[in-house]
Amino acid sequence: MNWSHDFVWLTWSLAFLLAFALIYFAFPPHRKLMFRGALGTAPLGLSEPLFVPEYWDPPSLFDLAQKTGFDLESIIFSFSIGGIGVVLYNLMTRQVTAPAGFHDRHRLHRLALATPVLFFVPLMTLGWNPIYPAVVAMAAGAGAAIWCRPDLFAKTLIGGLLFLVFYTIFILGLRITTPNYIEEVWNLPALSGLLPAGIPIEELLFGGAFGLYWASVYEHLTWSRSSPLLKPGDV
Repeated sequence: MNWSHDFVWLTWSLAFLLAFALIYFAFPPHRKLMFRGALGTAPLGLSEPLFVPEYWDPPSLFDLAQKTGFDLESIIFSFSIGGIGVVLYNLMTRQVTAPAGFHDRHRLHRLALATPVLFFVPLMTLGWNPIYPAVVAMAAGAGAAIWCRPDLFAKTLIGGLLFLVFYTIFILGLRITTPNYIEEVWNLPALSGLLPAGIPIEELLFGGAFGLYWASVYEHLTWSRSSPLLKPGDV
């Protein structure tokens, strides 16, 4: 492994954290939503042993990923994208969350929220690279959320697209600033081999699926909706 790549994963995860911090401090009305979204995804960083080295094998701080499968960078990354992904739609549309009315399908609320786990666990038994069960599970979770909450359809799709664009910009930055890092760190022989702009298509699928699921998960979890952000003096 190229010694100059030793801190790339740490730098990349901190770049996501910086983006989180900039949005968090620039938009006070969204801070609670961002923080709760970030706390919800931070534990997903503990799933890193499922992906190292089957999907990728990044040099990590104190060589934790190589020694244990876990690393600090994954928690930072997961925390950051959770807070960002949950708020991009509201930032673009200048909306905040507010209580929503109930619907008959709400009785299946918990089943819809559990859909990603219900898909991921059996798919992992098929011997696929773990990135594919993860992508399918999140996409299925987004579909279940829309079925249970049809009013979240637009937010799910637009929020997913916004996060995909955001994520693509970051990984393009990684590609440009650290040549050959993807070839050395990602387990490309175990993947599809599709590399648009030199980026594993699996990364783009992950960004899109995560964005779709997480864009509206807070509203689905709390049975709330997005509503216009009132300015001072508005009635």
